[in-house]
This record gives sequence, structure tokens and C-alpha cells, in this order.
Amino acid sequence: MKVKIIILLDPKFRDSKFEEAKGVSIMALNMFCYQCSQAMNGEGCTVTGVCGKEPTVARLQDNLVYILKGISAYYYHARELGYHDEEIAAYLGRGLYATLTNVNFDGEDFVKLALEAGMMNFKVMQLLKKAHIETYGEPTPVEVETGTKEGHAIIVTGHNLKALEELLKQVEGTDVYVYTHSEMLPAHGYPGLRKYKNLAGNLGGAWFDQRELFDKYPAAILGTSNCVLIPKESYKDRMFTTSIAKLPGVKHIEGYDYSEVIAKAKSLPKLPYQPGTYKLTTGYSASVVKSLAGKIKELVEAGKIRHFLVVGGCDTPTKRGAYYREFVQKLPKDTVVITLACGKFRINDLQLGDIEGIPRLIDVGQCNDTIVALEIAMALADAFGVKVTELPLSLVLTWMEQKAVAILWTLLALGLKGIYIGPVLPAWVNKDILDVLVKNYDLKLISTPEEDIRQILKV
Repeated sequence: MKVKIIILLDPKFRDSKFEEAKGVSIMALNMFCYQCSQAMNGEGCTVTGVCGKEPTVARLQDNLVYILKGISAYYYHARELGYHDEEIAAYLGRGLYATLTNVNFDGEDFVKLALEAGMMNFKVMQLLKKAHIETYGEPTPVEVETGTKEGHAIIVTGHNLKALEELLKQVEGTDVYVYTHSEMLPAHGYPGLRKYKNLAGNLGGAWFDQRELFDKYPAAILGTSNCVLIPKESYKDRMFTTSIAKLPGVKHIEGYDYSEVIAKAKSLPKLPYQPGTYKLTTGYSASVVKSLAGKIKELVEAGKIRHFLVVGGCDTPTKRGAYYREFVQKLPKDTVVITLACGKFRINDLQLGDIEGIPRLIDVGQCNDTIVALEIAMALADAFGVKVTELPLSLVLTWMEQKAVAILWTLLALGLKGIYIGPVLPAWVNKDILDVLVKNYDLKLISTPEEDIRQILKV
């Protein structure tokens, strides 16, 4: 006898043949809202809101909240460096207010608000870029060591460049070396940071390798922003947080006095000298690439550069993420890849070479440095006398969390179409939302590297 099972599932994954064959009854979970006292059974509205809110409106509210969270992260770091913008601050309040109970039931307006938020994210990325450059200088390309120096060690992870510099100031003249991890790698590109002799190199890759990495090296660890993970007991006592980041049972440093972190590093065994097996190149600012625009134009017109691809974003710890490395490995040698955010660790060890002096792999920085990639695209569009949307340029992005959502809506607000995203479709995107994104923006979910390359390059 078949057993009936009730499963709450997003309706876009329903499979009637599977239900019939397996004797499974699937109940669609269209929405989940529990923000007011009307919540069904006091638990949550899962089909339609008691208040009358439609499932797609609830999902669009979630979408807007995620964008605002991304904007908040970038604005927080800009404010740490003394940079403010009242328009951004006001929009954060306005956008959040729109998601409150019984304020806005208009789905079309929430799409409009998301596009407005995308442009506000563009503005905050510009602000943070300005803050970083005016504080630390404009990035220039640099090769970064991936091995270790002999001496005590501190590994710094996250996005907070101010925290990194304050630590570097405090270890000057000692044998305590500072290593970047994950989204902190681009710090090496800034002249104002790489001037510190104790900035030794980069260890590890994307954020999700930290439990293995931090366990491997007897170093003190400083988490400076999002992307920290609950630590293993083996290194919990030598991990610290600062700024916005906090972890249960981990010492938090208020302000920028990192003497406890340094003392912990000195109490641990020294790391041996061990060269890395490769170096990573980062630090390509918009100005650096703009200076090459003339040369790039010549190569494109001569047929030596066929296509530009932005491949990167927030990496995700799934096997599906291997797609991005395979995708880049299979690209023809007349293509140029621009990469950024922790998604670059899928590909930044690849030796892709150059096209008559133009590197085939260009790392422009952290996730907020999407603004750099956009400025590069705008500069190339000016050089060719076309719109950005007319460039031989494609975007193949990976998303993990809320900042990536903000960036996606920035790209959509700028009118960019045909964007590939993966490794999975965002879970709050239902069929109605997906239909709009596909119809209006030609949004695509990644398939196989071979098929996507064929579609992009029309081969």
C-alpha cells in the first residue's frame, strides 16, 4: 500500500509524474510570512496572506529586504572610513518601511523599488570605491605570495580594509606576519596597504574553506565582516572578531586595539618558510584597464580578442560551483575574463596567459568592486563608440547571499541583459518572478559550460 506524504515545497519544483509514481502528495509552499499576529495558526501564512497579500508580493518583499541588506554592508564600510551619503541612508529607511505589514500590496511597485534599490547599490559601490581609493590609493596589479614566511602569523578574513590596516600598523617591526584570506585578497592591490612589510601574502581561497584552513595553520585569526563561520574547537581560542562580526564564545575586539590578537599570535609556534606553488595577481583598477583601452580596441578590431566575460561573484560551497572553473578552462584563447569577489578563487590560480600584453584573467577586487567592472565596461563602450549593452561582453555570475542579490539588481537596473546566474536559482524566485526576469531581462540559469559557451560565443 502506498503511503501519502505531505511535503512543503516550492511549486516550481512540482513533478506530477513523480508524485503519482511514488505515492507522494506534494503541497506547494507559495510563501512564508509570519511578521504579524494574523499569521495562520499563529505560525505563518504559506499560501496566501490572511491580510490578502499575494505570494509573489511576499517574495518581492523578501527580495527587496535582501537588496537593502547588501547596500547596508557596503554603506557600513564606507561610514567606517568617514564617508556618508544621506540619499543612501534615506533610501534604506524608505525601502524597509515598504515591507512592513499593510503598507504596500503592489507587486509592480516592488519591482520598481528593487530597480531603484539596484541603482542605490550602484551609488553605494561608487562611494565605497571612493573611500578605499582616497584612503589607500588606487589599486595597481601585484603578484601575491600564497606560501608562508618564517615567523608568527595572523590570518585576516572579511572585507574590512580599515581593520586590516590598523592591525598592520601594530605589527610593524615584529616577526608577526599578516596573511589575507578570501575577500581580503584585493587589499594587496592598494599601495597604502602593501607598503606594510608585514603583509606577507594570502592563504586559502573562498570563505567556506576556513574551517580546514584555520585548523591547518597555528595562527591567530581575525574576522572583520560577514563570511565568518562558527569555529571548530581546535582554533576557537585563537580566533577573534572585530567591527560588525561576532561569534559565540569568540573574543570580540571593540575598536582597533589588536594587542590581544598579536599576543595570541606570538604565543603560538612560528610558521616555517614554505613557498606557495603559485602566485595570485590582483589589483586591476578601472584606471589601469582604461589605460589599455586603445590597445584592447586594436586587438578586438583585429579579431584577436573575441569576447569579454565577467565570471565571479559570491562563491557557494557546492559541487555545482565547479562549473565556473570548467567554464573558464574551456573558453577559447581569444577571450578575456574579468573576475571579482570570492568566486574568483574558482579560477584565479589558472595560468591563462595574455593576448599581446593584455592579461586574459583580470581580478578587479571584492564584490563591491563590481563597480570597477562596470566602469571598465563603460570605458570600453566609449572607446568603441557603442552602448555597454552592445559590447562583446557577457556576465556569468555565482550568487550566495544578499550582497549578490543587490549586485544583480544593479545590473538589471542598468539595462544589462542575458546574464547567466547559478549555481541554483534563488529560492524566493517563484514562477511569476522568473517569468518577468526572463521576459524583460533575458535572465538565464547556467546549464553546462559547453552549452553556455556555445550560446554566448554563438559557435
